Amino acid sequence: MVNLSSDAIADLKAGTRGQVLLPADPGFDDARRLWNAMIDRRPALIVRCKGVADVRRAVAFARDNALQLAVRGGAHNIAGSAVCDDGLMIDLSPMTSVRVDPGARRAYVEPGATLGDFDHEAQAFGLATPLGINSTTGVAGLTLGGGFGWLSRKYGMTVDNLVGADVVTADGEMVHADADHHEDLFWAIRGGGGNFGVVTMFEFLLHPVGPQVYGGLVVLPLDQAKAALVKYRAAFDAMPDDLSVWAVLRLAPPLPFLPADVHGKPIVAFAICYQGAVADGPAAVDAVRKFGTPYGEHLGPMPYAMWQRAFDPLLTPGARNYWKSHNLAEIPDGLLDVLIDAISHLPSPQCEIFFGQIGGQTARVPVEATAYSSRDAQYVMNVHARWTDASDDAGCIAWARAFFDAAAPFALGSVYVNFLTQDETERIGAAYGPNYDRLVAVKTRYDLHNLFRCNQNIKPTVS
Repeated sequence: MVNLSSDAIADLKAGTRGQVLLPADPGFDDARRLWNAMIDRRPALIVRCKGVADVRRAVAFARDNALQLAVRGGAHNIAGSAVCDDGLMIDLSPMTSVRVDPGARRAYVEPGATLGDFDHEAQAFGLATPLGINSTTGVAGLTLGGGFGWLSRKYGMTVDNLVGADVVTADGEMVHADADHHEDLFWAIRGGGGNFGVVTMFEFLLHPVGPQVYGGLVVLPLDQAKAALVKYRAAFDAMPDDLSVWAVLRLAPPLPFLPADVHGKPIVAFAICYQGAVADGPAAVDAVRKFGTPYGEHLGPMPYAMWQRAFDPLLTPGARNYWKSHNLAEIPDGLLDVLIDAISHLPSPQCEIFFGQIGGQTARVPVEATAYSSRDAQYVMNVHARWTDASDDAGCIAWARAFFDAAAPFALGSVYVNFLTQDETERIGAAYGPNYDRLVAVKTRYDLHNLFRCNQNIKPTVS
């Protein structure tokens, strides 16, 4: 156990505008609780920051008292890096400001903001930037790992749209990083995770999107999945960047447009978002409607912000989650065979495997331009085991690992760092490929003593 003097804690509280929570305090357990219920760690104290001064003070306190330091943004990270045992947790969730400059098409975003917070402000002006697919995800963690979503084929990864950031470094100083200032740090935070400091402000480039987009779901029975996915991969090259189509295989949730007798049956669903002119939407998605004979479909114009919330009911906090992920250049027949077999043996009704389609603009950026290096990935495949009862841990984890191993021969070998679980530290190098050595150099410059190590850790070079 960490031994902190009452005077040290009193000084920390006196100098903090936000809250300093100890294990006996009301709200402590809520503050340490994460999206993934498999993560159950107890820090020695939590500093709920309200601004940069609080962040700097918390970083200095952890450093000066040799405490392990964890940083919480949206708390969605699958590996649970937002919390540590017996250390200090910086909780950024009170810092949720999103300021939009519609004339300059810029957004200035604090690290506690969620995708829903961002979209609420940006969509008021018909603007957006590529983010994820779940409105309760934190902007900070998503961005620092690379970030992708429905807009990525048109506008690139989230980090391709990051134009500047304020960062509190291990020495407690705040620096501004962009293309002209602390260029190496700016390069590293665009995909290198939380290894280099605490970002207290993100500046994003915005694009005209919505407020209406055209999209929805086309749901087919599993026995049509192989033929439909063959058509899906064949259609890839002809798809415009305005069109993003993800494939999800799982048991059918109780969607209102599906017949009741379909609920709970194995399906392949194509989730579609077309960002071009709404009037062109039906023609743009027509090919997807012909992938098979659907159980049902729900397509039409909808607010972009509503589509960003569409999958929230399947991703609520409090469930147990375990992921395995591969980057793919294609979806070959051999992968389809093991995929369909895995869906035929789901260990829980909540488990799924999805193909997040990227390509497009994400692949046109040079590998060395940002720390995120997987520019050859056309799809990010995630094996999402999800369940409720701890007694099902072994079976659900084994299912995810077995499919992951069976799929490995068809994958690129790289991986999206935000999808790595806590037991996959040996894959960190695979997340960065040719950029890893440069990341080590930046880590060594900005965090020589590895204060920021509660993450998919890039270790500094210590002479």
